[in-house]
Parts: sequence; C-alpha cells; structure tokens
Amino acid sequence: MAAGGEQQQAHRPGTYKQKNKQHKHGKHRTKGEIGRENKGRVAVMALTKKQRRETRKMDRRNKANQLRRNKKDLVLTEKRKLGSRDGPPHLVAVIALHAEVDAGAVTKILRGEGVGGVVLEDQGVTGAKDSFGLVLPRFKQRFIFYRPDTADLHALLDVAKIADSLVFVLESTEGWDSYGEYCLSCFFAQGLPSHALVCQGVADLAVKKRSESRRVLSRLVESHFPDARLFPVDSEQDATLLLRHLSAQKQRRLGFRSRRSHMLAQRATYIPNTSQNGGGGPATGLGTLCVSGYIRGSPLQVNRLVHITGHGDFQLSQIDAPADPLPIVTAAPRLVKPGRDVEMMDGGDGDVRVLMKADPEKRESLQAEAEVDPMDGEQTWPTEAELEEAEEARKKRRVMKVPKGTSDYQATWIIDNAEQEEDDDDVDSCDDDDDDGMMEDEMDGDNESQDAGSECASEGDDDDEEEEEEEEEEISSTGCTGADQKYDEGLDEAEEGEGLRRYREARANEMFPDEVDTPLDVPAKTRFQKYRGLKSFRSSPWDPLENLPPDYSRIYQFQNFERMRRRILADATSEEEGAMEGWYVTLHIVDVPPSVMESFQTGKPLVLVSLLPHEQKMSVMHMLVRQHPSNTEPVKTKEDLVFQCGFRRFRASAIFSQHTSADKHKMERFLRPGAPTVMSVYAPITFPTAGVLVFKQRDNGMQDLVATGTLLSCNPQRVVLKRIVLSGHPFKINRRSAVVRYMFFNRDDILWFKPVELRTKWGRRGHIKEALGTHGHMKCVFDNQLRSQDTVLMNLYKRVYPHWTYDPYVPAPLPWVKREPPPALCDIDME
Repeated sequence: MAAGGEQQQAHRPGTYKQKNKQHKHGKHRTKGEIGRENKGRVAVMALTKKQRRETRKMDRRNKANQLRRNKKDLVLTEKRKLGSRDGPPHLVAVIALHAEVDAGAVTKILRGEGVGGVVLEDQGVTGAKDSFGLVLPRFKQRFIFYRPDTADLHALLDVAKIADSLVFVLESTEGWDSYGEYCLSCFFAQGLPSHALVCQGVADLAVKKRSESRRVLSRLVESHFPDARLFPVDSEQDATLLLRHLSAQKQRRLGFRSRRSHMLAQRATYIPNTSQNGGGGPATGLGTLCVSGYIRGSPLQVNRLVHITGHGDFQLSQIDAPADPLPIVTAAPRLVKPGRDVEMMDGGDGDVRVLMKADPEKRESLQAEAEVDPMDGEQTWPTEAELEEAEEARKKRRVMKVPKGTSDYQATWIIDNAEQEEDDDDVDSCDDDDDDGMMEDEMDGDNESQDAGSECASEGDDDDEEEEEEEEEEISSTGCTGADQKYDEGLDEAEEGEGLRRYREARANEMFPDEVDTPLDVPAKTRFQKYRGLKSFRSSPWDPLENLPPDYSRIYQFQNFERMRRRILADATSEEEGAMEGWYVTLHIVDVPPSVMESFQTGKPLVLVSLLPHEQKMSVMHMLVRQHPSNTEPVKTKEDLVFQCGFRRFRASAIFSQHTSADKHKMERFLRPGAPTVMSVYAPITFPTAGVLVFKQRDNGMQDLVATGTLLSCNPQRVVLKRIVLSGHPFKINRRSAVVRYMFFNRDDILWFKPVELRTKWGRRGHIKEALGTHGHMKCVFDNQLRSQDTVLMNLYKRVYPHWTYDPYVPAPLPWVKREPPPALCDIDME
C-alpha cells in the first residue's frame, strides 16, 4: 500500500516498447529452401504499392461515371433504334380484355387520315384478320399492328412473347371481365412487355361525368397497373397521342427473348419435297417453308436451329435478304455501316440476295436423345474365382431329410435338433396363448358392446324408418321444381364423382400425410421392397447414380450447368455475326410438315426463335412454381399437364418436390397451395431465365391455369424421395418399452424392418427389439414412456423419377369459361 492509503497504478507499456524475436524452435524452413520451392514466384503481398497502382478516390468516381454514361447511351441507342430506320418496326398487339368492347374500332381509328401516317394494309401479317403497317414520317417511326383472336389463348401468349408493346382495350365501367382477368394472370406470369391502357366510350358520356368515369376506372386498374396511364381513344387526336406514347415509352426487357433471335412471320410460302433427298425415291410428306419477317432480339445465325412455337425444332438451309417492304424514306440507298456484311436498302427494286447458306459440317443436329447401347448393361462372363466360389458354396450346402413336397424355402426353416424345436414350440405356444387370451378378451368386450349397440340400434331403426317414411311422403308431395331440373341438366355426374374422389384423397393426404396401410395378403417386405429407411433425411447418404431408370440413358447432362449457362449467354450477348437485328429477311426452313403452313393460313401467329447451343437436347428440367390463387382443385403428382416454358409449349407428367437447399428432396403428392414447389419433367434443355405457366386441361377441352413460376435448373442428379409412413398402435405400454401391433402382420416382416428407426407423433424415438409371436406383434424400446393416444410410425423412402410423356404438340384449347368454385375441403365428408 502507498502512503496515505492511495493504491499504486499499474504500468502500461507505450508504443516504443521493445519487441523481441520469437525463439526459432527448428520447425521452420530457411529462406533458401523457400526460394528454391517457389522457383522465382513472388507472393502477392510482396508487390509494392506502385505495382498495385491503387486508384485515387477521384479516379474511381470518374470510372463509375463513365460506366454509367456508357450504359445509359446503350439503353438510349436501343430505344431509338426500335421503330426507326435502322431497327425493326414497332410491333404492337391490340388485345380486348372485355367481351363488350371492340378492339377493331381502335385499329380503325389508328388507320384514319387524321393520324398523319401512311397505312400499308398489305405489309401486316398475311392471313390475319386485322393487321397492317403504319409509317409516321412526322415521328420517323414505323409500326406493325396485329390484333390476335382473343378466344385463342395460345395465340395471345405467342404474340405477347414477341410484341414490343401491348395495347389493352378496357371497358369504360368494369375494366375487364373474368376472361380478361385470366389473360392478365397469364401475361404477368409469362413476362409482360411494355403496355398501354385504352378505353372507349368516354366521349359519349356527359361532360360532367367524364372525369368521374376516368377516375373510377383508374382506381379500378391500380391493382394490376399502379403506374399506368389511361388513354381514351375516341378520336384521331387521341390516336395520335397514343402513337406518340408507344414510340417514346420505356421498353421492358424480357430475359428469355433478349438473348435469342426471334421473328413474327409476316409472309410464308410452302414448297413440298418432290422426292426423298433428290434421289427419285418416294415423297417424305415434308417440305421447305420460306418465312419472311424482321429479325428481333439478337443476330440470327444460319447454322443454328430454329424453334416454331407449337410445332417443333427445324434446320435452316439459307437466309435471303429481300427489299424492306416498310421503309420510312424511299430515297437513295444509304451507305453500308461498318460491321455489316451486306447492304440493306430501303425500298429497293425487289431483288432478293442470298445472305448466307448453311454449312452441313457446322450446322447443329436435330438429335434430341442420346444414342442408347442395348448391350451396355449386359453382364460379363464370370471369372475363374467366381466359379470356384460358387462350386465351394454348392459343396457346403446342407443336406437333410424333409417331407415330400417341401420347397427349398420351407426346408431352410427346419431344424435338426429336436429338443431345441420342442423348447421353441413351448415358448411360441405360451406366447400364442397369451396373445389369443388377449384377443379373446377384446373380442368378448367387442361382442358385448356390439350386442348392446344392436339393441339400441334396433330401437333406433324403427324410429328412423318412421321418420324416413314421413320424409319420403313430404318429398313426393313437393316434387322437383323446373329450376332444379334445369340446373341438373348441365351437371355431369361422372365429373362430379371424380371431383369428389380427388377432394377426399387430397383431404386424407392433408390429415394423414404419406400414411399407407400395410397389406394383409402380401408380405410387407415384398410390397415395400424398393423402399429403405434413413437414419437422418438431412445427413444420410444417397448415391444419385444408383439404380437409374432406362430413360436416363436417353438424356444429356452437363458437368456444370451453371458454368455452361453463363458461357453460352455471354457468347450470345456478344454475337456480331449473321443476320443483324432489324433486317428484313427470308428464312428457308427445311423438312417442315404441311400442318405448319395450314396453321398460318388459318390466321394463327407463326413465331420463330433461334435456339442456343444444346437447347434441342432432352434432359430433366426443374421448375419452381406456386399454385395460382384462382385454382381451387387439387393437382396430383405425375398428372398430365400443359407447360409454357419460355418459347416452348408441351405436355408432360411432372413430379412435385419440396424446394430446399439439401441434397435430397421430399416428393409431394399434391401441389401445395401457398408453398413453393419444384416440378421435374423430361423436356428439352432451356437456359434460365424463363417464365413458366402450368395449365391443366378439363374434360371438355378448356385449360385452367394452375401454377406459375420460373425455370430453376437442369440437373438429372437431383434426388427426389417418396416417403411412406407405416403406422402402428401401442398395445401394452411399460416404462420405456411397448408392444406395438397393426404395423406388420407376420414375423418375417418385423425381422426384415428391424434396423429401421421408429418415431411417434408425440416426438418419441425408438427401435424394434424383438418380434412377439407370429401375428405381427413386436416389442419396441423408446427414449421415453409412450402415451396411450400416441401412434408409432416408421418412415420408408425410395427415389422416384418423372414419366417420359413429353409431347411437343398441344391442341388448341376451347374458349375459357370461369368454373364455379367447389366447396371447401373441410366441408367434405371423408366417409
């Protein structure tokens, strides 16, 4: 202690404290050894500050400004190019969202002379009901307007995939009806391009009511279009404002089409093949389809495959360059821009030039499935060691005398020791006597309760019969009204029964997930021989290459799908060869069936897209979807569904699984509402991003939207496990053990599934200790005492795969009509 009761302060070392070297304990390398091992390589930390060239704050700011300015200039250039002389015409689709509005009246006003444009009726889509070209010298813009058939949902979706802008025609009071709401849901899920909202009939209202009507309609469309502007189109002046807005509005970028070259066919001719390969053989029934239109998205290469939406994949033979039929200025030809191979003139003399021809050696193949070697899975001849081992096993085989007619399986259970057999019989007889006594007591109690219940039931039956007679008399007196008979005429009893069966099955799966009953006539080890138990669903191993189905020999797999996707999309973005964007070209597509031309002649849109490398090959595609709020019917796994994935449309049977980050994923028997679900199907490879729409076809041909989402990945090694749950009832409960019954019904099954862990609904865990008797009773040990109302469960798993039901040809659906909502699941009787 210091003088005066003050405590002495501790010494704190300063910044100049001496720091000695650490002791060299001999477990290090010398500088010479390090230099010899590095062989002249210099560590990263050895670089000086001058070599690293650290940029100053002002330099970093200038670099960021330059990058921002370059990106802004790129966006402005792309925006100004659309509809101008150097780019493709602005493709506008006019769609009516209400049955009471006429979209043709809008296109009629746009054709008017007061708009100030040059209308070219023959420069639209050939065969369409309402399509024309429009050139506005005032805005230096050119448009192609196209009005698809509103009742054909496939046509609406195909046009929305390639249109630059959509013009939605609304009703002045309601906006859209149920079918319009259905179409908007599909557009939003697929990817909505730039759009404009148009209403008619506002000019017919009184002057005082016009603002109120527009205010009510704007408030109505805020739920779907919060920042949209409403354009009344009742005069040519309103049409001019709409055209100005369409040419100047910001274009929405859709990822699935911006990286792929695509085209809307404006003209098409079909030339049938006269003979097979020109060798005088029989005709193949195919031909060459010549399609003319403007290239959009990215440059088109002649050696790539093209996909015609709804018809399949095809090869190109050559690309021609006719004169541009929709020029803004028909003046002298302009000079060739650097980087372009061929001069593209506006309003030429009609000469057709060949841009490029396909190289048979570089052209991509149409092969979609891998070649299967039928001898790949054959067994080889056994080796000498295997033959000797089999001979020794045959010599060591036990020989015994058995009764006549005994099979080999029965002979293995015969024991030579008579005394051991007698002892076992005594033990088994005692166990059986105990079990039989217990069963007799239960049966006596059941019989007594049944007798008592039968007496009560007999008395109650007399009363019920009297009540039923009274009810029958009342019903016969009232009869059926005309409204009830008319309602029953439009009711399909078979469809109602099928719907009730589906709802009961979904309700049972919701109440008792994955639970199955053990069969009485088939051994459980035979019925569930493909299943296995897992100690932990999260951490237990499962080989993804084990016991693959034969269909896996037909598909392709990437070593690293994400790396391949990044490389291919980067190459597509930097592509500078081929037919450039904005050129008017004619594609010669070979080996096309005549049904494609017949579909185009009926007025349906013909959409072509250039496929990226490997996108024609089959694999296992995974899609992340959610159930659509409008769907109230249960959708079962492996059910036949219709998919719209990017530009492709096909039918397939998908399996549902949970979306988790683990290496194993549990299969879902039904599409769960409100939860993300992964659908796995056999389908051609498509590189994300792409929107996914899932439809379910009714019995009458209509298609309901059941789920929407995005494309997830391509991974055949994604393990999807189906779980079944075997349940048992605790018969006798001790401190930590219990006798369980009703899970199995013979001794062999208990011994077969003995290594599998047990669990209960109340959280207890245990295992099978031994089998009791021969009727399926077993003694189980748990980590704590069971409750009498608890249920013992056993989880078994097996890997499942999709069914190969891929079909690229989807028939056109009937016009959609809203279905009446079914009753809630909780209101349905489970009996």
